[in-house]
Amino acid sequence: MVFLQHLNDRIWGFPLLTLLMGTHIYFTLKLHFPQRNLLYALKLSIGKADNNDQNLSPFSALATTLAATLGTGNIIGVSTAVALGGPGAIFWCWITGLLGMATAYSECYLSVLFRSRNAAGDYVGGPMYVLKNGLHNRFLGGIYAFCTLVAAFGVGCTTQANSVTQAARESFHLSPHLVGILLAFLTGTVILGGVKSIANLCERMVPAISFVYLFGCLLLLLLYRRQLPSACLLILKDALSLGSVAGGMAGATVQHALRYGIARGLFTNEAGIGTSAIAAAASHAAEPRIQAYVSMTAVFWDTVVMCLVTGLVIVSNMLYDPASVKGVPETGLTAAAFGHLPYVGDAFLTISLAAFAVTTLIGWSYFGEKATEYLLGKKGIPLYKLGYILMIYFGAIIPMRLVWESTDLINAMMVLPNVLALFCLHRHIKD
Repeated sequence: MVFLQHLNDRIWGFPLLTLLMGTHIYFTLKLHFPQRNLLYALKLSIGKADNNDQNLSPFSALATTLAATLGTGNIIGVSTAVALGGPGAIFWCWITGLLGMATAYSECYLSVLFRSRNAAGDYVGGPMYVLKNGLHNRFLGGIYAFCTLVAAFGVGCTTQANSVTQAARESFHLSPHLVGILLAFLTGTVILGGVKSIANLCERMVPAISFVYLFGCLLLLLLYRRQLPSACLLILKDALSLGSVAGGMAGATVQHALRYGIARGLFTNEAGIGTSAIAAAASHAAEPRIQAYVSMTAVFWDTVVMCLVTGLVIVSNMLYDPASVKGVPETGLTAAAFGHLPYVGDAFLTISLAAFAVTTLIGWSYFGEKATEYLLGKKGIPLYKLGYILMIYFGAIIPMRLVWESTDLINAMMVLPNVLALFCLHRHIKD
């Protein structure tokens, strides 16, 4: 684990951080700030299209993307970002989301433009097909698909199952083995039903659990209303200066805030990784621009809204009750804040975390399935699904720190071929 941490510190140093932020800034400027059309994109995203087609509607593709991205990254990931990078990590996480909307737009545009149809007539796409059909490089497409498959077992399985296990053990004293079995069973019943089953559940669950979680955060911000202005100033000051972190945390430099803020922002919204483009390609939207705008809103909801609100809750609590964060593990800052929610604090967070984790497990199973289909064809999918379900259980019982360090490494491996395709094919992307 120490080796992984040192490796990630090198990988997530200046070169990769510059590449990622440079990509976000480049496409923001190239496309003349597609963020300016956010209201238009939101309007497109909430208007459900006819979903009688064998492929997904634009809304279903968005819901599947949000299912995969809204999860432990918004709760546990933000906690680790603050613990390891200081409050300033919240600012850089937010900036990653704001600028990353342009990258997400570009990824999804190319994915729809260069998608294919499989033997069943369904649309299939994503960065592996962009590399194959756009750059005519099947080998690089295979590399990306393999990384996606590994990420499905890592990012998709282990981080979600492990986070729920930790929360359930602390709140309800449940055995990790029991939690792992329950998660595997619940997820398995959905993913064995195929893509339509996945999309239908995501359409119903994702908006509901997101609203409930945000409502809980807003109640806490109301409780912390006197500390909220100071929390905002602390986040900005820590993001842009070499000052120490409040609340008894270890001093953190701007480099640490950048490293963990951008890494966790990338983990939760996946702009730059390209996985959201896999779901975008399955949409029956005929025009790449339409689906690209719809898919872009996933980054807005995931990072610009959800991660920011969670971060404000954590930092406000550090000022409201400094004693509550002393001695807590790096994954426990969110739980410390929600402990102040009257009557239902710990249980509310655990149930929210479990609900998000289930949808993320289901959403990521789809990404892994499409990667398997690219590498092995339809014949490999049953074996993949069995392995995915089993990995949920194993993910519930392995050490948390190892999970997060592995996740950062996998994300970095997926960035490079995806960003290569974006820059090589940038002339095809229209705003």
